Amino acid sequence: MAGANREAEERNAEAADRTSAVVLTSKLRKEFESLVAVDDVDLKIRRGLLYGMIGPNGSGKTTLIKMLVGLLRPTGGKALILGERIPIAENISRIGYMPQEMAIYTDLTVHENLELFAELYSMSKESFETREKGLLKIIDLADRRDSLVSHLSGGMRHRASLACALIHDPEVVFLDEPTVGVDPELRVGFWKYFADLRARGKTVIMTTHYMDEALRCDVVGMMRLGRLIGEGAPKDLMERTATTDLESAFMTMARKVDA
Repeated sequence: MAGANREAEERNAEAADRTSAVVLTSKLRKEFESLVAVDDVDLKIRRGLLYGMIGPNGSGKTTLIKMLVGLLRPTGGKALILGERIPIAENISRIGYMPQEMAIYTDLTVHENLELFAELYSMSKESFETREKGLLKIIDLADRRDSLVSHLSGGMRHRASLACALIHDPEVVFLDEPTVGVDPELRVGFWKYFADLRARGKTVIMTTHYMDEALRCDVVGMMRLGRLIGEGAPKDLMERTATTDLESAFMTMARKVDA
C-alpha cells in the first residue's frame, strides 16, 4: 500500500512539474565520441523566469540549448519543453531561438528576413507589421529596414538575428549570447525589453559572459565541464559561497566540485 501511495505521489509530482515548468530535464546528456559535452543535467525552469547560464567557453551551455530546441539529439536522459518531449513538433511556433552564429540570410534585407520568419510561423500580415515596427525600434535598426544584411556590421546582423527570433512573440525564448558585440547603451535597451517579456509571462533562457547581466536574471545556472555545478538566485549563490560577486561564487563552486 505504501509503495502504491509513493508511486501515486511521484506521478502527481511529475504532472505538476509538466504544468509549471517550461523546461524540464532529467539526466540530460550529450557525448561527442570521447567528449562529454553535457553531463547528466537536471533543470526545472518555471514559466515567467529570466534564466541565465554562465560558464567558460566549452562548458556545455550552447550544446545544452541546442538540445533543448531540438537541433541536437541527446545521448541520454530526457527533456520536456512546454510539456512536450524534444525534438519539438507541436510547440515549435511557441518557441524562439537565437544562436551564437548568424542564422539569417545575407542576400536578403532586414525586412525580408523578418518577413520570411513571420511566414514560417504563419503570422498574419497585420500582426507582422505591428511586431516588425516595434522590434526594429528596440534593436535600433528601423533606418536599416531595407538594407541587405550583407551590408550591415557584425553587431547589426546580431541584432537582426535577435529580431527574427522574437518576431512571432514566442512563449519561451532561447538566446545564446544575445548581447555580444552590442554597445552598452543598446544593451540597456535590450534588457528593458527582456524585463518586459518576463512581465508579460514569457520565459527567457539565455547564456552570457557578462556578470552584470547574470545579476539581472531571476535564476542563474553555473555550467562547468558539461555539468550544472550551481543554480539559484544570484544573491543566494553569493550568500551560499560567502562571496560578493558572481564570478567569485562560480570559482568557489568549481573548487568544491573539483575537491
